[in-house]
Amino acid sequence: MVPFAAPVDDILFSLRKVADVDRLPDWDNELAEGVITHFASFAEGVIAPLDESGDAQGCRLENGRVRMHDGFGDAYSQLAEGGWQGLTAPEQFGGMQADHVTAACVSEIFSGANHSMQMVCNLVPGAISTLMRFGTEDQKSAYIPPLAEGRWLATMCLTEPGAGSDLGRVRTKAVQDGDHYKITGEKIFISGGDQDMSEGIFHLVLARTGAMEDGVKGLSLFLCLSENDGIRNDITVTRIEEKLGLHASPTCQMSFDGARAELVGAEGQGLMAMFTMMNHARIDVSLQGVAHASRAYQVASTYAADRTQGRKSDGSPAVLSDHPDVRRMLDEQRMLALGARAMVHVAMVEMDLDARPALVDFLTPVCKVFCTDAGTLSADLGMQILGGYGYLTEYRVSQTWRDARICSIYEGANGIHDLTIATRGLKLPGAADGFDDLIGELTDDAVVLAIRDTWRAMRAEVAASETPAEMAYDFARLTGELYFRAVWAKMAKVGDDEMQRLFARVQRRPLPVLV
Repeated sequence: MVPFAAPVDDILFSLRKVADVDRLPDWDNELAEGVITHFASFAEGVIAPLDESGDAQGCRLENGRVRMHDGFGDAYSQLAEGGWQGLTAPEQFGGMQADHVTAACVSEIFSGANHSMQMVCNLVPGAISTLMRFGTEDQKSAYIPPLAEGRWLATMCLTEPGAGSDLGRVRTKAVQDGDHYKITGEKIFISGGDQDMSEGIFHLVLARTGAMEDGVKGLSLFLCLSENDGIRNDITVTRIEEKLGLHASPTCQMSFDGARAELVGAEGQGLMAMFTMMNHARIDVSLQGVAHASRAYQVASTYAADRTQGRKSDGSPAVLSDHPDVRRMLDEQRMLALGARAMVHVAMVEMDLDARPALVDFLTPVCKVFCTDAGTLSADLGMQILGGYGYLTEYRVSQTWRDARICSIYEGANGIHDLTIATRGLKLPGAADGFDDLIGELTDDAVVLAIRDTWRAMRAEVAASETPAEMAYDFARLTGELYFRAVWAKMAKVGDDEMQRLFARVQRRPLPVLV
């Protein structure tokens, strides 16, 4: 087993040298480094040691309540006591009011240390953002403090048995009853739908206030507490899903049987309100992919440096990393982890600058697709590098693969994001043009700019097509590859000799479509 080590130096390099985070008006380098380093130490010492046992033990349903892994409760108490659940919450509600870029770095480290626990804890920032944007002043005052303090955790209840990506088919019903609403229906795939780490759970529930024929226009967003004045709300966990990975994260089927709820925002605007939480989650999932890519490289490179295998040309003993094909795979893992992280960091800085919102809308699905695919690919390469030991559980790279695989599926399957890039991404004013400009801002490398010319030609073809969905997959892959190479060109320019060597490897990667 290779102990988890947070990639703090890589994160700080990406922020400072590639994303130029100093452009943010209130950025404090010293403070951000202190926060990131402090959380890294906590993650390495408290959270990461529970990842292996959590995967083996999982969680269980007892008498309608979820019981988490034995050590998660104590670890969560320490997490909450450290103030980490309120990292981005406004100070007036008991939070630290840290910037979202720093919080994203903390989230990546959390995912790399223990993705299962991160899944249960990290919906709180999105819930707080949703309340800040759409909640009443009374709702903010009542509900943000317990979320920031860690007394409550949060969920996002969208999916139903007959309504996955097509939310217009949501059937869960909300009916007004005096000064509140009652919710009735079934929800599935709810991460942390119940757990025994926090005092309570703050459910954000998408439910229908209009008729079925109204589609998404008939949906509203509600907050639904697990308890009201010490009495359990009418919410039942009917089962925990058996999954390929993330065994210690309870993915719940839930029944709402007239559960008491409050409207968040206006009736009929539920999807718009929920997208605040969903957009936060999609960036977070991109960083989960980065975390797995980085962790898989850490395990594989450590093993390959120690494992004796064959001989060098001079007859002396060789280790795995002496062999060209193993070096090729290690380089690919390293390239993916560093490049994917830089892609997200550039997008995060653009998001906080808020000068080109259409560009951020374009970059979000690009990051989600590329980074989540990168996490699975790096883990797969890690298993190949370790050979038989990669297929076993001892070194846990197989767990990394199992945990990473969901990232390309949830928060919108990657094929849906491919379609978004090829349709909305090309129609929204300033989106694709902003991306084109960004590539030129990142690099003047001739090879990268030649690929941009290819991208421009394909962009025109997709935009003119009556069936853009037919080209969405190829166009999204070319878009991601162009962005990846552009951030790598900048890394090579500002980095050391090793960065330049890796960029030469990047330049030799085959393009995802014929040029």
